[in-house]
Amino acid sequence: MNFIHSMDNPILHTSIEYLKGVGPKRADVLRSDLNIYRFRDLLTHFPFRYIDRSTTILIKNITEANLSVQLLVKISIIKEIGQPRKKRLLVSAFDESGSIQLVWFKGIKWIKSFIKVGEQYVVFGKPNQYGGKINLNHPEIELAEKNKNKIGTLQPVYHSTEKLSSFGLHSKGIENLMRTLLAQVSNVIPRTLSKHIEEKNNFPSLRNAYANIHFPEDQKILQKSIFRLKYEELFFLQLGMTRQKISTQKRSKGYLFENVGKLFNNFFSDYLPFELTNAQKRVIKEIRKDLGSGSHMNRLLQGDVGSGKTLVAVLTILLSLDNGFQACLMAPTEILANQHFKTIESFLKPLGLHISLLTGSVKKSDRRVIHESLENGSLDILVGTHALLEDKVKFKNLGLAIIDEQHRFGVAQRAQLWKKNILPPHVLVMTATPIPRTLAMTFYGDLEVSVIDELPPGRKPINTIHRFDSSRLKVFQFIEDEIKKGHQVYIVYPLIEESEKLDYKDLMDGYESIVRRFPLPEFKVSIVHGKMKPEAKDYEMSQFVSGKTQIMVATTVIEVGVDVPNASLMIIESSEKFGLSQLHQLRGRVGRGADKSYCILMSGYKLSNEAKIRLETMVRTNDGFEISEQDLKIRGPGDVMGTQQSGVLDFKLANLAKDGQLVQLAKIDVDELLKRDGDLSSSQNQSIKIELARQMKLKPNWSNIS
Repeated sequence: MNFIHSMDNPILHTSIEYLKGVGPKRADVLRSDLNIYRFRDLLTHFPFRYIDRSTTILIKNITEANLSVQLLVKISIIKEIGQPRKKRLLVSAFDESGSIQLVWFKGIKWIKSFIKVGEQYVVFGKPNQYGGKINLNHPEIELAEKNKNKIGTLQPVYHSTEKLSSFGLHSKGIENLMRTLLAQVSNVIPRTLSKHIEEKNNFPSLRNAYANIHFPEDQKILQKSIFRLKYEELFFLQLGMTRQKISTQKRSKGYLFENVGKLFNNFFSDYLPFELTNAQKRVIKEIRKDLGSGSHMNRLLQGDVGSGKTLVAVLTILLSLDNGFQACLMAPTEILANQHFKTIESFLKPLGLHISLLTGSVKKSDRRVIHESLENGSLDILVGTHALLEDKVKFKNLGLAIIDEQHRFGVAQRAQLWKKNILPPHVLVMTATPIPRTLAMTFYGDLEVSVIDELPPGRKPINTIHRFDSSRLKVFQFIEDEIKKGHQVYIVYPLIEESEKLDYKDLMDGYESIVRRFPLPEFKVSIVHGKMKPEAKDYEMSQFVSGKTQIMVATTVIEVGVDVPNASLMIIESSEKFGLSQLHQLRGRVGRGADKSYCILMSGYKLSNEAKIRLETMVRTNDGFEISEQDLKIRGPGDVMGTQQSGVLDFKLANLAKDGQLVQLAKIDVDELLKRDGDLSSSQNQSIKIELARQMKLKPNWSNIS
């Protein structure tokens, strides 16, 4: 058989209304309810479960606990009862063990024309109890003779909707369409993987995989088909990203940082604030290798809150300066930029370097001075917010751009940094949000990833406790005890867009009760929420950061980056409403100093199973990577990575929380393939090349992720 080698085959692109049994009206509902527009969309509308039709049971063994039953019965009585508009069909059926009533309220005429007393039928349906007896309402019924070929198979169950069902497109209706479709397109489903990969992994052909995921012969072939189709999703995503990365590296020459010079060595030997962890040393080696390769560095540095990413950033900055280049660091908020500036300045003060801060609130006269010193090269390091991206900001020789909490910046914003020199500066992206390994491998396939997976010595784990609302008075007393020790306290309320008014009320009610319990002049309380003007927000935050207020009542605006070493207690109200990663990020706002720190998770008594798992996980561990893996299992990849990434991780079958081994298998095969045939020019890899080109048309531009 000579295949047309593409899943873009014209037949697969045929409008769904032209499939026999669909037509314009059904097509409209398929489009609106299931996003099925073409033959190809229906082909990838996979069953979500299967009913085992391999066995029949005796009538006497039926219980209400059975979700569905399959019977082999003979018909003894057929009768219609009720008024014309309220008619129902009652059919008595029996086997060797007893009898049962089958009931139909609709389609009576068709059922009556089809069944006969004395004939044997296979009946399938859900048992119900009525009048103390078990019956079957609207069961599927087929002549036993005709059903012979179906017994012994798994019946697919498809997602449908009420509207689709009213058009006859319930699960069974979709199943019938799928049989029609497969008969029509089976011969044009191409090979998408190479023969080598199929044989190496013992995969069925793509044609067989599609046939058997919809109508599996048995459990074994079903699992093989699902495995192959999951693999394919992961393989092509990683292939696209890895090729993009290789292409970018080849295309993007980078500045060569050959020297490990005076600044780096002096700081390392004389001014290092604490000994580096092994993880930090490993990451700095990885960065040095990138900078000395002559290719453009595009590296993601992930590390838990407090793991020492800033120190790694400082050492990377010194490598840039030692090689005659300037460096910049961009943060998403003024507070965080200010914090980075102070930290870097305190680290590098002994070296006599020129460092400036550029944010929206810097005066015009000061801005002018920064712009001039930046252009003439006397300014070594610029720290700031998105103000760094303005056209007026011109560097003499920018060699390194560090981006903190990258998910807060849009792609277009980040891309502007690339234009700040003749060659794009090396990019180091930092995040304190631990990313599960499978997600990092899959989504950040175009970046090199470095992980700081150990905390500096002396960092104490935060003691996390779950308390119900009934313990509030005891919690208030604990807050007072901490304040009397000279410490500060965060009290955080959730903010969920759908119930913004309610959340605002909760926050204000909470604030008022805090102020009543902790009155002036003994106690001072700050408040920060999304409805405040930026200047008011910044003022309140700065009051808390400087220690002028002891309690900060806030929504999640304090989640990222604010460093208050004196804060030893985090209270999270309605903690059951927060995701795991968010809870972990919030908890990381305390424990920055030398004192013992605490996080108290407040909640009501009514908790979902998921909420219980989240809170138990938080109490059990401080390990951000363990938490991120658990978060992935609970929420799935789209939510963990955020909306920007949803298009990239739009899998039909693969699940990054459960298919970690498959992710790794696909990655190994991708790396091996590209080592042998980097441009996919070999004849045996043509099917892969064609399918990759098709998929790349549908995906976002991965090269822009930096």
